[in-house]
Amino acid sequence: MQFGIFSVGDVTTDPTTGRTPTEAERIKAMVAIAQKAEEVGLDVFAMGEHHNRPFVPSSPTTMLGYIAGRTDNIMLSTSTTLITTNDPVKIAEDFAMLQHLADGRVDLMLGRGNTGPVYPWFGKDIRDGIPLAIENYALLHRLWREDVVNWEGKFRTPLQSFTSTPRPLDDVPPFVWHGSIRSPEIAEQAAYYGDGFFANHIFWPTDHFKRLIDLYRRRYEHYGHGSADQAIVGLGGQVFLRKNSQDAVREFRPYFDNAPVYGHGPSLEDFTEQTPLTVGSPEQVIEKTLTFREHFGDYQRQLFLVDHAGLPLKTVLEQLDLLGEEVIPVLRKEFAARRPAHVPDAPTHDSLIAAKTLAEVIA
Repeated sequence: MQFGIFSVGDVTTDPTTGRTPTEAERIKAMVAIAQKAEEVGLDVFAMGEHHNRPFVPSSPTTMLGYIAGRTDNIMLSTSTTLITTNDPVKIAEDFAMLQHLADGRVDLMLGRGNTGPVYPWFGKDIRDGIPLAIENYALLHRLWREDVVNWEGKFRTPLQSFTSTPRPLDDVPPFVWHGSIRSPEIAEQAAYYGDGFFANHIFWPTDHFKRLIDLYRRRYEHYGHGSADQAIVGLGGQVFLRKNSQDAVREFRPYFDNAPVYGHGPSLEDFTEQTPLTVGSPEQVIEKTLTFREHFGDYQRQLFLVDHAGLPLKTVLEQLDLLGEEVIPVLRKEFAARRPAHVPDAPTHDSLIAAKTLAEVIA
């Protein structure tokens, strides 16, 4: 199982000091966070894609390529690549290039984002969100697997004898997760292709995401990719840790109360009760995270949000120390002990090469 963190890249005023970081400071802080994540032994660093304030990550492959040159082992991913408003040809080429630069330490999560105005900014209609996601991924899937593509669809100009470059590293495309917080069509799409399904699992109650994941698992089996419990599932989560829970709650409360997404809404206590957010000691984070398996079955990737709502870089790095030293080692051991042998590990470039080789031998 893979453990990691994801960043939404918000530029938010620290409510305890009144200071707002510059965009340059926030961008460089995200790089430092990724490097720290590798240092403490996490498996994945993922970042979102946004084109509006207060967010800065408008070009994930640029930042991930920069991070690739400063890390050696950590998997680099996205927590959203906008399949609806990006050209699938550009996605194919950008992520293949990143694959080569990072020696295969790359996958990506496709999604529609949560910012309605982004559609007209890129010449699209939000009412076409689901059809765009379906058609654009159908093309992206072919571009990575066929050397020469002839294609015609509804939302972009046709392609005639087109080859995207560079080709995927070792002729193995990056693994794709399809992310969604509300759309059964996206769960169906992930199942159809045998790709991963990532449930954000941040803002809505567990029962909502359980329905989406259950649908994905059933349809994954229906399409013949394996049994339902072998489907590739990822989950999001949020944590704020201190050695004891009282310090964690006291320190995090002003950040929660003023966060741009959920600030001035439910109380911290209500939110932690109804969602995966855990504010407390390492033991409490371990205990709550282990319950996710009870709701969703065995899964392959767990990502935590730790750097939002104006938290200063020093505090985020302290969070990573606690995760790496006291939380993740226990979670690794516990999840591994409970996982049946037939449930697969999280996909990596090496495992995808092995699967491709095996398929060619069988064929």
